[in-house]
Amino acid sequence: MTSPMTKTQPESAAEDTFLWLEDRSSKEALDWVHRQNAVTVAELQGDPSYQAAFETALDLMTAEDNIPVGAALAGHVYNFWQDKTNALGLWRRTPVACYKTDKPDWETIIDFDELSAKEGVKWVFGGASRLYPDFDRCLLYMSPDGGDASEMREFDIATKSFVADGFRAPASKSGFSWLDKDTVIVSAAFEEEDKTQSGYPRVIKLWRRGAKLEDATPIFEGEKHHLAVGGGVEFDGDKRHVLLGKTIDFFTSHSFLRLASGENRRVPLPDDATDTAIFKGQLVFGVRSPWTAPDGTRCLPDGLYSVDFDRWIDTGTFGPFETLLEPAHRVSIAGLARTEDRLFINLMDNVRGKVVACDRTDKGWSLEPVALPDNGNVGISHAEHFGTSVSFSFTDFLTPSSIIWSDDNGETLATVKSQPARFDASPYVSEQFEARSKDGTMIPYFVVRRRDQKGPVPTLLYGYGGFEVPLLPGYAGIRGRLWLDKGNAYVQANIRGGGEFGPAWHQAALKGKRQKAFDDFAAVAEDVVRRGITSAAQLGIQGGSNGGLLTGVSLTQRPELFGAVIIDVPLLDMLRYTELPPGASWIAEYGDPSKPEDAAWLAAYSPYQHISNGTAYPPVLLMTSTADDRVHPGHARKMAARLQAAGHDRTLFFEETEGGHGGRGDRRPQAAQTAMRYVFLQRALGGTA
Repeated sequence: MTSPMTKTQPESAAEDTFLWLEDRSSKEALDWVHRQNAVTVAELQGDPSYQAAFETALDLMTAEDNIPVGAALAGHVYNFWQDKTNALGLWRRTPVACYKTDKPDWETIIDFDELSAKEGVKWVFGGASRLYPDFDRCLLYMSPDGGDASEMREFDIATKSFVADGFRAPASKSGFSWLDKDTVIVSAAFEEEDKTQSGYPRVIKLWRRGAKLEDATPIFEGEKHHLAVGGGVEFDGDKRHVLLGKTIDFFTSHSFLRLASGENRRVPLPDDATDTAIFKGQLVFGVRSPWTAPDGTRCLPDGLYSVDFDRWIDTGTFGPFETLLEPAHRVSIAGLARTEDRLFINLMDNVRGKVVACDRTDKGWSLEPVALPDNGNVGISHAEHFGTSVSFSFTDFLTPSSIIWSDDNGETLATVKSQPARFDASPYVSEQFEARSKDGTMIPYFVVRRRDQKGPVPTLLYGYGGFEVPLLPGYAGIRGRLWLDKGNAYVQANIRGGGEFGPAWHQAALKGKRQKAFDDFAAVAEDVVRRGITSAAQLGIQGGSNGGLLTGVSLTQRPELFGAVIIDVPLLDMLRYTELPPGASWIAEYGDPSKPEDAAWLAAYSPYQHISNGTAYPPVLLMTSTADDRVHPGHARKMAARLQAAGHDRTLFFEETEGGHGGRGDRRPQAAQTAMRYVFLQRALGGTA
């Protein structure tokens, strides 16, 4: 069929008849949202299958036997917990030994439902920065609506109370960390002059106890066009390093060490250094592109390297570089974590996880694998920076998550938590296949389906493909109950743009090469149809954020490939995305629409500009949040409005009023949206509702 891309030409903002929907909180825009919500709720929540799906989703999200994932610090495991009784959640802790028992005795630190009722604000917990070495004080982050902007207050864990006249700052995208008990490092994003063009911190200040926030002393600045600045304290044994950083864009940055003299000395690593850590006097790092170190050592992506950091502090020059980990084919680094005594490397080997433990002595580095299960998604759940405990998570598509704990730096392992099975996995099989993309590249993907499948069945294909973020195997009880148990199949695509195979896999679909990610996704869709797993009419796709861009492009470029499309919290108007804060922060990923060359490739795929009259689009469900301060709800609003104006009456739109980009906060609206998605898929693709 003729591509709809040939039927329209990109328009200017002046020609955009739905520009008014970008006003997040105007009466006109919100009235439109409420009308759309009413239609979608009536159709999806009015379906006979909805209530049971909602109750199942809520039951599983708030089950008492869900794993209480936590991190150990100074003898306690800290955990944030939500259930039906505690909708906004409890921040709590228990002694490490107690955590390992079947029924830990939890001590509540803050009850956010109670606090919210008292203050009249639905506070959403955003984390806490605790004060070394006693860890009895913290700088507590709380969002008033579930968005990224959070209020900060000083909190006393021992007395379970906010500190009278303590540090406190209004909601913003600022960052806070302790320098000492009377000084806070503030990465400020309060006033416009303090912000980058993306709305993140541009200035770092020292805030002394008793002083006003506006009187904090500036010590470091970035440029307006930078993404953000940030600062904090890093401990390496008994050594304390004050580190400041300029994030130029998503993939490049400059790091500085603040010396006792007040000088901010730049650490001379390449701009695209990644996976950095300070461990036993060594600075460990990776690179996104090849780099030749001052001593001639060739540093390559997907490897790890180290240099004597203490020597550099003393002399200002680097000594010899060492290779800690050699690159290997289709093996990439998922992250680093350290205890007092060991550095742990989380690796992905052909989209399956493993962990390597590293020791450092006078003789150099030694590495050994941690004896964790194979052929699944293995991650580092926590590593106690000031102790010896470390825990690992293990899961795959059909195996419930478990926590494997060690109190001795990974030497002795014991499974201390296992989530009960949420569905009977015995009828299912998890397989890995490859599809050949348009340029010949082989794209891996996973399929979960019944062993006895005889013919095509309704199938959900999920993708992301951006920002070096990998999609890994993971157990999802809700997906099992609401999708697989109805005889359906699930597919997860590892397309380029993601981080499954390191920086090169990401860079293959960067900026002007973005179309490769969309081609990869289409290739997987065609491959699952060719294998007889599903048919085009029975194939639904879903993606969120950058994945929402992926499914939006898939809708407009290849509508004939799909029977249903879910677009969650998406970017869709790529010619105006930098005008909707914090869109400018993603220029390094997508390009800058204000530059003609970049605008040309963005215009070639931007979904909003490629909706056409007369095209037979499959049913579409768009979901977003009014409180999303990461990806503006205007993208989804305008896309829905334009699809409907083009005569596509099978377009549904729903906007939640709280919860931010990740849907944080109360589980009930999250369960409702989840149930609505599955109802939508079953109605569109057929099968048992």
